[in-house]
Order: sequence, then structure tokens, then C-alpha cells
Amino acid sequence: MAQSGPEFSMAEFLGGIGDAVRPSAARPIVVRAAELETLPADQVHNPTTLSIAGKLPTATFEIFRQTIPPGLSSDMQRHHHETVHFVIAGEGHSEVEDEIASWSAGDFVYTPPWTWHRHYNDSAEHPVEFLTIENSRLLGLLGVGRRQSAGLATVEEARARFGEEAS
Repeated sequence: MAQSGPEFSMAEFLGGIGDAVRPSAARPIVVRAAELETLPADQVHNPTTLSIAGKLPTATFEIFRQTIPPGLSSDMQRHHHETVHFVIAGEGHSEVEDEIASWSAGDFVYTPPWTWHRHYNDSAEHPVEFLTIENSRLLGLLGVGRRQSAGLATVEEARARFGEEAS
């Protein structure tokens, strides 16, 4: 079955979804912390560290551990997929389009699709740790995944760079 492109069939894709998914040796049910794979810094576009649990058998979503160093932030970005950040440790705030919301350990931060957003660590001493879950693999399988980064910019600067009006 083709995962995307002209040979892709939604009927085959949906027909391949069974009632049960059985773990196998090729698809581990546990990935240890030491097995997380850190993305190269030149692919992250900001001072955060992203480590992916790439050996998990997930077909439709990805899971990352994200660390934002003290006093820093992620980049201003937007993407077609939804994202939920569970705050493992630390406190900060997120800028999502024209809204700013504070968060701390134990909170969940939701980023809707195709919204400019940036996450900030408000501590000068302690890193922020996120468990980041996104449905990017599903959109990738469907051939509709897209991501844009404006770097360490404001929402207004991102909109200007990509030629947009306020949402």
C-alpha cells in the first residue's frame, strides 16, 4: 500500500486499520530514556533540545522530549499538525497567535494547527522539560504535512516575513 502520492488509496488506508495492534520484536512497547535520539541542532532552528522516541511503533503521531534552557525559547513556528506539550518541569508561557498563556509543571499546552506559536522558559535558573506529542506522522502519511519557522521572531515579524495579515 502506498503511503502517499498518486498510488495512495484512502480505502486501503482505512481498511488496514484493525481492531487490535499486537506488539512484536520489530515494534517495541518500551523505549528507554537512553534510547531517545536527539535531533541535530541545525534541524531544530532554536536553542531547545528535541529528542524523539523514534523507536516507538507509532504510525500516526510522534513523541519528543523537549528541553528549553533557562531564559530562552523555542522558535516562532507554525505547522499543519496539532501538538500537545505536557510540562514535566519548569514554568513559562506560550505565545499562540495573539494570545499569551502561562503554564507550569503538570499543565498541558495545546497548539492548534497552522498557528504561529513560541514557547518561553520564564526561569533564569532552571530548564523547562516538555513531553511533546504531535500528529505529524499521520499528516506525513497523507502527504499534507507542512512546517514553517520564522526563527526567534515575534508573531508580527513572522506574519510580515510570510506576507500575512493578523488572524
